[in-house]
Amino acid sequence: MKIIIAGGGIGGLTAALCFHKFGWDVTICEQAAELGEIGAGIQISPNGMTVLRALGIDKPVEAAGFRPRATQFRMGESGQPIFTASTADYEKTFGAPYLHVHRADLIEALQAAVSDRMPGAIKTGAAVKGYGQSIEEAWVVLADGSRVTGDIVVGADGIRSAIRAQMIGPDKPSFTGNVAWRAVVPIEKLGRDAPLPVSSVWFGEGKHAVTYLLRGGKLANFVGVVERDDWTNESWNEQGSSAEVLADFAGWHPTITTLLEQADAHYRWALFDRAPLDQWADSRVALLGDACHPMLPFMAQGAVQAIEDGYVLARCLAEQDDHRSALIDYYAIRRDRTAKVQAAARANMELFHQRTARGKLKNYGPMWLANKIKPDLATQKLAWLYGHDVTAV
Repeated sequence: MKIIIAGGGIGGLTAALCFHKFGWDVTICEQAAELGEIGAGIQISPNGMTVLRALGIDKPVEAAGFRPRATQFRMGESGQPIFTASTADYEKTFGAPYLHVHRADLIEALQAAVSDRMPGAIKTGAAVKGYGQSIEEAWVVLADGSRVTGDIVVGADGIRSAIRAQMIGPDKPSFTGNVAWRAVVPIEKLGRDAPLPVSSVWFGEGKHAVTYLLRGGKLANFVGVVERDDWTNESWNEQGSSAEVLADFAGWHPTITTLLEQADAHYRWALFDRAPLDQWADSRVALLGDACHPMLPFMAQGAVQAIEDGYVLARCLAEQDDHRSALIDYYAIRRDRTAKVQAAARANMELFHQRTARGKLKNYGPMWLANKIKPDLATQKLAWLYGHDVTAV
């Protein structure tokens, strides 16, 4: 049996390895001339690392990444810690570590594994514009009009998915009123203002920032989110000015301002929210990752949920002879979980941006108190997410 995957990103490459594990042949159609990612960090929580371990690629990903000592909430201007939770026991508690990794490094590890196990499976310069199917087969239609045919088509082609658009119709996102900034800086340029070796969320009025380390601690990664409605471009590749981002975070802690001052480039994109879909499949065609459940970045689960999707989809198709039943099961297993993660990210968007003293006291006061009385509470509250193992039978 053969799978045709539209999209060679994190979701598509991981899905290819999952299908190979269950004995399928795979072809990946990627529109770019070569695989790669613009420099940015990504967090892989234990539920994602569990899948990478099952696929036998956790070691190279860990070697390229960074294990944080803790997760931390801090006030953006003063740097005052509100909450700190150790991640040292995550592997014991959840079965896998929490990792920070450069997107390019993760793509490289996935691509190397696909090329080693399935030589020739990746077809670059192959932009997918749609799909077709019959009783016996399914295919993708490329930009040049040619077809690539198999048994099942998987749309892992992101938020602007051509597969989803044909299956369901035009995308209907809603602007959140937030714009995100990102930057990556060599740690040697930051001196004593370098971020701590933890995953830190910095709270502010109508804004927040996230800092963590990459590549064994050699790089510092920054993501900042600001409430503004004067710019609504969702492009991941658009560069903004240092003056703009420094103005957005003026008066903040030196860890933030120094990182922004030393960054060579600052990229920005508007954040749009999308409601859960009621359909992920059309007979022999299925959706995966951002094509069916785009995530706001406030739970750091976008890539991880796509990784989970790939394993569940491959397992469902391997366990059943009838592809329609398999894809119904895949949707039933994944829809509520991904919708819950989407909702949690949406809730964090509000939590991180308290503007009033009352709001700060109401939300951050209990965090501080809980950290003093029951420091393992945060780990317990994340068990539904990080402790979920899609590889378990």
